[in-house]
Amino acid sequence: MASEDVKRNESAVSTIVNLAEEAKIASEGVKAPSHAFLSICKSLVAGGIAGGVSRTAVAPLERLKILLQVQNPHSIKYNGTVQGLKYIWKTEGLRGMFKGNGTNCARIIPNSAVKFFSYEEASMGILYLYRKQSGNEDAQLTPLLRLGAGACAGIIAMSATYPLDMVRGRLTVQTEKSPRQYRGIFHALSTVLREEGPRALYKGWLPSVIGVVPYVGLNFAVYESLKDWLIKRKPFGLLEDSELGVTTRLACGAAAGTVGQTVAYPLDVIRRRMQMVGWKDAASVVTGEGKSKAPLEYTGMVDAFRKTVRYEGFGALYKGLVPNSVKVVPSIAIAFVTYELAKDVLGVDLRISD
Repeated sequence: MASEDVKRNESAVSTIVNLAEEAKIASEGVKAPSHAFLSICKSLVAGGIAGGVSRTAVAPLERLKILLQVQNPHSIKYNGTVQGLKYIWKTEGLRGMFKGNGTNCARIIPNSAVKFFSYEEASMGILYLYRKQSGNEDAQLTPLLRLGAGACAGIIAMSATYPLDMVRGRLTVQTEKSPRQYRGIFHALSTVLREEGPRALYKGWLPSVIGVVPYVGLNFAVYESLKDWLIKRKPFGLLEDSELGVTTRLACGAAAGTVGQTVAYPLDVIRRRMQMVGWKDAASVVTGEGKSKAPLEYTGMVDAFRKTVRYEGFGALYKGLVPNSVKVVPSIAIAFVTYELAKDVLGVDLRISD
């Protein structure tokens, strides 16, 4: 009798243990996808925050860069970084310094979110294929593979938000003396669609795609490679408890931004100029207020390159480079550091270098 009671107790305990294990497995099976989805959402939010903060910090320089890129060469209003900023402040005030920033944030937040998330997904996919092909489960991404992942991320993000970038460029160059054609982002989108057709929203897309490879690709590749090198070599005592400090990460981001923007800058100038083509009652900075020669019209990317160099010289491909250099270095650095800090605060497990 006693032995039967013992058997019953053992059976009951075994049943409870089995049920507990099954419940644990079931609960893990339910929580895993939820956790992954939450991590993805947090990663997207972190990317959006990074883009919004970095662009807002350098908004006056961003606007001046675009004005220098597209202004009529026969009617110069903005002649250098300091003079240009002073002129904007004098003629348009504080609002003029940040004109187009709201639209830029509306574009850059989803752009940055998609870009950072796409980079992490592309990196993991490329690393998986690389390890499978090489047969080395401990293999890490090479700078070339990081370049590919960064380029993929940039193209995806840029293509998804390009119409916003196109109308943002037009909104940004409007001044107080310009015809008030666009009252905001939605009005600009609807006006371009109505007057120029849907293809107009992708004017300048080709040089943008080509420019993504050196710009975004090199940004990520240089940043990640510098971080890995510093962690492995530990020069000048820059490592803090197996992690790089904020200042060091800022320097890595600055170096990455400098390399990327210098290589791709001529394509950015051509993109902006192509976006202005076909704009009825274009801004006065583009038309020269009708007091001088009309702005050039371009039939495509090659034609834009040819005419820009022919009529304005090779240096025209680097118009606005100085404010862009001043802008891009802190912008990229702030974006990367803000992204990683936001991920730490949000508790995201995924990291750019994972």
